[in-house]
Amino acid sequence: MRIAVASGKGGTGKTTVATSLALSLANEQNIRFLDCDVEAPNAHLFLNPSFTKRQDAAILIPEIDAEQCTLCGKCVEVCQFHALAKVGKSILTFAQLCHGCGSCTWNCPVNAIQEIPNPIGKLESGLTPESIQFSRGVLTISEPMSTPIIRQLKRWEQPQPEQLTILDSPPGASCAVVETLRGADFALLVTEPTPFGLHDLNQIIGIVQEFNIPAGVVVNRDGIGNDVINAFHDKHNIPVLLRIPFSLEIAAGLSAGTSLIEIKPDLRQEFLHMFTQITRIVKTTEEGEK
Repeated sequence: MRIAVASGKGGTGKTTVATSLALSLANEQNIRFLDCDVEAPNAHLFLNPSFTKRQDAAILIPEIDAEQCTLCGKCVEVCQFHALAKVGKSILTFAQLCHGCGSCTWNCPVNAIQEIPNPIGKLESGLTPESIQFSRGVLTISEPMSTPIIRQLKRWEQPQPEQLTILDSPPGASCAVVETLRGADFALLVTEPTPFGLHDLNQIIGIVQEFNIPAGVVVNRDGIGNDVINAFHDKHNIPVLLRIPFSLEIAAGLSAGTSLIEIKPDLRQEFLHMFTQITRIVKTTEEGEK
């Protein structure tokens, strides 16, 4: 099963929930954890993996043979990302605009284009002290596109049979979030009980519904703001699976790099109960689709 932990914005406690779920289940399940927030990965601060495997993450960009190129401009015409431009008697390539789709290569009538790897970041993996298989992507600073790294991270190391995969999504509702949610069996949506939290939760729910992924909500910092989450539940019929109370003790512990489960050990049972609920919802959804 693949559980994607997402939120409509940063700072709601998404990584706190994802890592706490992994730590709570570590003795019960074979866990694979993917930190897909490749622009600012921080799940390692709470899970403490020892990285033993690394490789470059790259996309293929066009390299044009100037001698063979006839300057027909077909490659420029088909590139929807404007990564190629015809300037004078040459074709220029703008690597940071290229999505590696290969359209230019396929459409070149004289085969003057070959694709070469352009590193945009790295992939790292290793085991945590709890034997969680931890992997993350890290986007190189100044590179604009995180989605290709997330795509490569998801297929880098195939899950073992019966392995539970937890994906810590980037914040927001961007293409990177869409790629993280793609193929998930369940979306765990983290929010806070404020009008801003509700606004951002409504953003992410559109993606979840488009993919037809069953979902549940975790309310973090419960006790601040107001009870706007009930209105969300009434509108979308999505259950609230867990409420994490607002606490200065929790805030201080998290800022020091201590996991939520270490700060509040009694929450472990609540995360285990939440996982049981998730399993039931996923099973019911799968049976309903047959």
